[in-house]
Amino acid sequence: MNIIDQSNKQRTVNNFISGRVVASTSGRSQDIFNPATGRASGKVALSSAAEVGAAVAAAKAAFPAWSSMPPIRRARLMNKLLELVNTHKDDLARAITSEHGKVFSDARGEVDRAIDVIEFSCGIPQLLKGDYTEQVSTDIDNWTLRQPLGVVAGITPFNFPVMVPAWMYPVAIAAGNTFVLKPSPLDPSPSIMIAELMREAGFPDGVFNVVQGDKESVDALLAHPDVQAVSFVGSTPIANYVYETGAHHGKRVQALGGAKNHLVVMPDADIEKAVDALIGAAYGSAGERCMAISVAVLVGNAAEPVISRLTERAKTLKIGDGIDNASEMGPIVTSAARQRITGCIDKGVAEGAKLVVDGRSHVVKGNEDGFFLGATLFDNVKPNMSIYKEEVFGPVLACVRVATFEEALKLINDHEFGNGVSLFTADGHTAREFGRRVQVGMVGINVPIPVPMAWHGFGGWKKSLFGDMHAYGEEGVRFYTKQKSIMQRWPESIGKGAEFAMPVAR
Repeated sequence: MNIIDQSNKQRTVNNFISGRVVASTSGRSQDIFNPATGRASGKVALSSAAEVGAAVAAAKAAFPAWSSMPPIRRARLMNKLLELVNTHKDDLARAITSEHGKVFSDARGEVDRAIDVIEFSCGIPQLLKGDYTEQVSTDIDNWTLRQPLGVVAGITPFNFPVMVPAWMYPVAIAAGNTFVLKPSPLDPSPSIMIAELMREAGFPDGVFNVVQGDKESVDALLAHPDVQAVSFVGSTPIANYVYETGAHHGKRVQALGGAKNHLVVMPDADIEKAVDALIGAAYGSAGERCMAISVAVLVGNAAEPVISRLTERAKTLKIGDGIDNASEMGPIVTSAARQRITGCIDKGVAEGAKLVVDGRSHVVKGNEDGFFLGATLFDNVKPNMSIYKEEVFGPVLACVRVATFEEALKLINDHEFGNGVSLFTADGHTAREFGRRVQVGMVGINVPIPVPMAWHGFGGWKKSLFGDMHAYGEEGVRFYTKQKSIMQRWPESIGKGAEFAMPVAR
């Protein structure tokens, strides 16, 4: 298993095409950083459109044989991959921590969630079963089946370099497609590690390919005529761009965008558990999660005790190198991201929000050059403030005070994002009304981060999703396959003469 060797700054993470690592000839690259130290640990190639074309060509060449392989045999290879990923779970987690910065336990949990989807995909023979009706009309039978699309691509973000690609490639490949992955250039090593494990598992050359790169690679995938579908996870502006561009080129597109996830605390909630939930969901992974809670909606007299406890907990959060088991929160992924988040905090202060805990000047002893921010907490945030409206994607929690449940519900439903939401309450009727009426795709009741399990599917509403189908689960199977209907009658039952009427049940 190869990961970046921090003592060798000349090593470059390259592409993986047709079963082998291929050095890029583009002449372009960028540094890979360890966010905890602020030092470069290697380089990643930035592929040209021609190199993307080579990966697509390899996937296209592999498709006929792979799609014709019986699903049970594809499932057996996926099961072998499942075994290997389990075996190398810690290797993958260390690679995540060294390039993304999240704490090791969180990185390990990310790999576990990837494993869930791989395991789900091992059931592809059952998932591909169609429907059959005998005698839909006299001597005519009708059945439906699902067939793979061809070459499909995934464009994935930095914040989950193992889990998010696994929302895509296991289901797509098990269903009979071949795959091209374009991971984030910020933490590219885990994608190559997965490719090597797939080779070890016995997947044929070209079934899974990786092209490193930036916008040039993305645009090449979106325009390539042999790419049938594109899955994307990232910010809303880019999700919208991917959706529109892919659709313009006739592709099926599933583009998951940004979020502003709210957690509502009712006065009857268990305050200690609600605060525990807010601390973990707002500051875990330094807030760099699409399901992070970034807004606490405090209803009625829940506000004061929640703010008091949040303040104490945010100030004492253990922040440090993610590889240190004592750390509860690691660094921000890049210096530029830290600067952007600091600017969001500055704007919140300028707009009049009350800055209760300020993480802008936080320094970790021994890692002074690392990209660290402290936990930041705002109170008295108003819906017209940018700190409320915009996705910060950092360790910043904005608290909004409202008087009633109805106000809280309206606040959430009026927001342009509809990714995830949570409610903490002890009242069953309130919980039922919330789940039924809230205009958000993923809902937690006394669950702070309601990420669905592998067999349920992941996706938001409104500007958090561009496309019709959610990721993984049965929704993923539908996205990566097309339905075919076959109607059959045999010659001895066919009457003489032409038939000019539509066939009907008779």
